Amino acid sequence: MSWLRRVVRAIESQLRRRRPEPLPPGQPPTVAAVVERLRAVQAEGEPGDGVAAFNGMYLRVTELVGSRIAEGAFVNREFMTRLDIVFATLYLDQLTAAPDSVARAWAPVFERRSHRCEPIQFALAGMNAHINHDLPVALVRTCRQLGLTLDRPGVQQDYDAVSAILAEVHEEVRQSFLRGVALDVDRSLAPVVSLVGNWSIARARDAAWVNAGVLWQIDGIPHLRKEFLDTLGGSVGMVGRYLLTPVAELV
Repeated sequence: MSWLRRVVRAIESQLRRRRPEPLPPGQPPTVAAVVERLRAVQAEGEPGDGVAAFNGMYLRVTELVGSRIAEGAFVNREFMTRLDIVFATLYLDQLTAAPDSVARAWAPVFERRSHRCEPIQFALAGMNAHINHDLPVALVRTCRQLGLTLDRPGVQQDYDAVSAILAEVHEEVRQSFLRGVALDVDRSLAPVVSLVGNWSIARARDAAWVNAGVLWQIDGIPHLRKEFLDTLGGSVGMVGRYLLTPVAELV
């Protein structure tokens, strides 16, 4: 009768997903609180710190999302607010994690934060970890906290809207870097230009939505969820290491 137990567990899992979950301790209560913490991190950042390079860009994203929420730009204000908070918390948790506890997806960014890479490399490596690894987790966690499902009307529409904001800031950073290269006529940075052009935020966004769907289906099966996230973290971390290849090794 093991099949019956599996069916019962699956049904129980589906029912739990529709019941709002309590907020975990330490999760910021508002988007404003998230912005305040990101600003504090930025103020403490040292020149040349790779984590600060990503943090500055992410601060810009979070401020924009907060403004758009206030303007009523999203279908479900409560969902978008909570997603922004949960998403940011996954990054903020890495900042206080012990070195041997940093998620595999984030490890390259923290391990190489003082390496001689261009700031845009750290910005992209951070986006790679945050979108490809953290965003699927944040989507599922947000839906569970609010008692929603991924196929609830407006969820994917708001997901696409926040992804567009990420793309907007990514393009700002990319164009700023390219303008600097053009002004400096620095041929040594040509490989970095190629690297920047090869990483696609659109592909990352699409993959994150698909992976959120997978996580949603296996959320009630702890060992499968752990294996999936371990594998995802490893592959995302591998891309991060590539993005943080020192300029001298790219030439």
